[in-house]
Amino acid sequence: MSIRLGDVAPDFQAETTQGVINFHEWIGDGWAILFSHPKDFTPVCTTELGYMAKLAPEFERRNCKVIGLSVDPVESHLRWEKDIEATQGYAVNYPMIGDSTLAIAKLYEMLPADEVGTCEGRTAATNQTVRSVFIIGPDKKIKLHLTYPMTTGRNFYEILRVLDSMQLTAAHKVATPVNWNNGDDVIIVPAVSDEEAKAKFPNGWKTVTPYLRIVGQPGKN
Repeated sequence: MSIRLGDVAPDFQAETTQGVINFHEWIGDGWAILFSHPKDFTPVCTTELGYMAKLAPEFERRNCKVIGLSVDPVESHLRWEKDIEATQGYAVNYPMIGDSTLAIAKLYEMLPADEVGTCEGRTAATNQTVRSVFIIGPDKKIKLHLTYPMTTGRNFYEILRVLDSMQLTAAHKVATPVNWNNGDDVIIVPAVSDEEAKAKFPNGWKTVTPYLRIVGQPGKN
């Protein structure tokens, strides 16, 4: 069975660059991002992990922890961190999982289920499906799953944007339209009647169609 949105994120214990963790316990009562990369000491991954280090405080402000993963051992991660800081200007400030048995990569279906072996002798090409992002909510359920191709670095601002949307829509009965950014107008979901909407949005809204009602973002100053 494939992992689907709304499924409970598989729990695991793992060795990381910041010690052994139990995943659900580590998440606690906030949000979490688990993102994987194909291989240490590779160019696209180096730029990605450096930029995530730059943005980590933004995720922290949103009560969202960040953790990385590859099938390289922790010792390799620790050596690579020096290159990341030297070339990208930011020290890796979040834990990285060493998944040298491929157990977590397979648990999260980042690699084919029948993939066998360890990290020994593996290249970025053989790990090419391992460029995934999972956003996990406080209920430990998967809220977002993205997988990127080998040659395409991720846009972590987009991941931040989606997190903003999910946190907003989890707290209010709204949805976010195409190209929405934090602070933009939102959509009142169809399940909210006009009567209920009057109580929730006393300043009113714009009705485009009966099912498309535009309103200012809740909580926006």
